[in-house]
Amino acid sequence: MIRTFEDSDVWKRSCQLAVNIYQEFKTSKDYALKDQMQQAAVSISSNIAESAERNSTPDYIKFLRYSKGSCGELRTQLYIHQRIHTSTDISTLIQESKEISAMLQALIKSLQRRISK
Repeated sequence: MIRTFEDSDVWKRSCQLAVNIYQEFKTSKDYALKDQMQQAAVSISSNIAESAERNSTPDYIKFLRYSKGSCGELRTQLYIHQRIHTSTDISTLIQESKEISAMLQALIKSLQRRISK
């Protein structure tokens, strides 16, 4: 049973994704893109936490959608980075962002079903 956002697998994985983004790009000289990726990555788990702390299912859904949007934003930036730096393999980061996005969508659908009953 999930009691706090810290118990949530999607929050744990999104936090780890943010750490991985910071580690992967810590020496990157592409400062603007690096900063955008870091902000988007941190936003995913931050919005999950904020949504859970609001104690309102409609707000929970709204902020989970923000997280999902940040996940898409991050994935787009990863694709851009990959096209610019063709020698860098960041496919695991892209795949993780896809999986987190799918987890968020499943959680959103679950919450929507709960409030429509």
